[in-house]
Amino acid sequence: MDKSYEYESYEKAADAEQAEKEFRSKKRRNAIVITMSTVILISVAIFFLIGISTFDNSRSDHKSSSSLLNSSSQVISALCNVTRYQELCYSSMSSALELEATSSNDTNGKEPGLGELFLISLKIALNESSKLSNLPTKIMSSEDYFSEISDTLVQSALNACEKLFMDATDRIKDSISAMEVGQGDNNMVLITSSIIDIRTWLSTAITDHETCIDGVQETGRQSITDEMTEAVAISTKYTSNSLAIFSNVWAIVNDVNIRFHRKLLTSVAGFPRWVERRLLREENLKPNVTVAKDGSGDFKTINEALKLIPRMSSSRFVIYVKEGVYVENVTIDVYGWNVMMYGDGMDKTIVSGSKNMADGVTTYYSATFAAEGQGFIARDMGFVNTAGPEKFQAVALRSSSDRSVFYRCSFEAYQDTLYTHTNRQFYRDCRISGTIDFIFGNAAVVFQNCSIHLKQALKNQFSVITCQGKSDPNQNSGFSLQRCQITPDADLTMPAFLGRPWRDYATTVVMESFMGRFLDPLGWVELNPNGGPPTATFYGEFQNDGPGSAIGGRVRWPGVKPNLTTEEAARFSVEELIQGSQWLPEANVEYDTKL
Repeated sequence: MDKSYEYESYEKAADAEQAEKEFRSKKRRNAIVITMSTVILISVAIFFLIGISTFDNSRSDHKSSSSLLNSSSQVISALCNVTRYQELCYSSMSSALELEATSSNDTNGKEPGLGELFLISLKIALNESSKLSNLPTKIMSSEDYFSEISDTLVQSALNACEKLFMDATDRIKDSISAMEVGQGDNNMVLITSSIIDIRTWLSTAITDHETCIDGVQETGRQSITDEMTEAVAISTKYTSNSLAIFSNVWAIVNDVNIRFHRKLLTSVAGFPRWVERRLLREENLKPNVTVAKDGSGDFKTINEALKLIPRMSSSRFVIYVKEGVYVENVTIDVYGWNVMMYGDGMDKTIVSGSKNMADGVTTYYSATFAAEGQGFIARDMGFVNTAGPEKFQAVALRSSSDRSVFYRCSFEAYQDTLYTHTNRQFYRDCRISGTIDFIFGNAAVVFQNCSIHLKQALKNQFSVITCQGKSDPNQNSGFSLQRCQITPDADLTMPAFLGRPWRDYATTVVMESFMGRFLDPLGWVELNPNGGPPTATFYGEFQNDGPGSAIGGRVRWPGVKPNLTTEEAARFSVEELIQGSQWLPEANVEYDTKL
């Protein structure tokens, strides 16, 4: 692929991945609902309970609630006022209520409760997301696109869309399950932890939609891009509206004067029960399967060992990969829950690949190692993409795994080294090296005590550490680099920056970290200088040191805050950004909760 070294050429490439046929299994929804319901019911022991009462048919209940809600129209307005697409929200919610009323046998005129309306907003989003499932197949079988479909890059992009649409739909289903588990005869109970989960999953659904569009745009086929973009846009708006409602739940409750109570409970030993302990510091782990290139294990390749991973298991499945360089592309798929993989050290057990953009593989699909199943843990391993700077986007590792942990791992490539795609992630004592946008994606992720290393790139290129992709102000995503060492190659000569925005609401904070002399005084740079400076990004710095930490010359964009307060920085701690105390203690990973 011919590509010049112009500044504009470094805009984020699209993402696509070959779909997996197993992804179409009809059994997934039921298994997810059962498992997530169990998780939330057990987790309730340590979280706040918020009781939101619905209206009862009795006279006394009607008297007590009449002062809270005058009509469903009033409540719908309260919900829709916080959304980005208010007219669409109001019309869809009103239509859904009207349809429900005409199709229901209940004629007592009972007003829907606030919790019921929350649930309706999710069901509307689910309905629209489900409509996308057959679109990629429709396009691939259409005579209108016969010549385009013969392009393998187009096939890859559309297959990825099929997979991403399925994932987005499943995330909305997970959100509905989290709501339904708290329902009673006359009450809708919202668990505080469920609200956090729902925000994460809806944020992921939006990113899935965008990842599909990025991949289709990468093909350069405008007619297909236009059709896909138009179809995806409406579903994304409905999902965005639901996300806004759950992001502003307390404001809505206050707006309609709903009475609720809070009750703080404690858990046994202070920890949730749904993740096993001592996984990251246990030196004598007993693996379920061992991989060794020299034949001393159960298998010689990692991919052979993956065949033994149980589907959607609540139990930890441990894979030990002995010292060696494993040249293979590995994917822990969405069904591979609670997998742990550990090696003999980040410089001893190495997974190596070379897929890349220049050779016709989309960024999303170029990952040497991809973690998709929830609860993935990696320890003492290295992940490398050897394509080199001439091959442009070439990912070493992509994680879409919710509540994933990477401990004492290394990630090495050039452009787009580490793709933190979606969900909640934590990296501790890791080493990450690259040139352009080498930490990118739209996860909620904390990097703690990591070594961030800038490598020498090609002539006329510049180095950028982060490229965060938050597109909706209500997404609970963002990057936090805390207590890291940020240093360059000794021969680094090109300008270097902390980050640039992939999308409008890009969010990145660097705090309590050491910055070498390499850093351009501006600190941050535009994705495309022809578009002008960004206005909605949030870039912050807090108590950094080193010769590159001087903040006097930073860019003067509205969202750049080079001197955060302690309260502002706290939003990007392990506790606030990824709710680490809910899941990291049981994985027994060391982390700092405070600034």
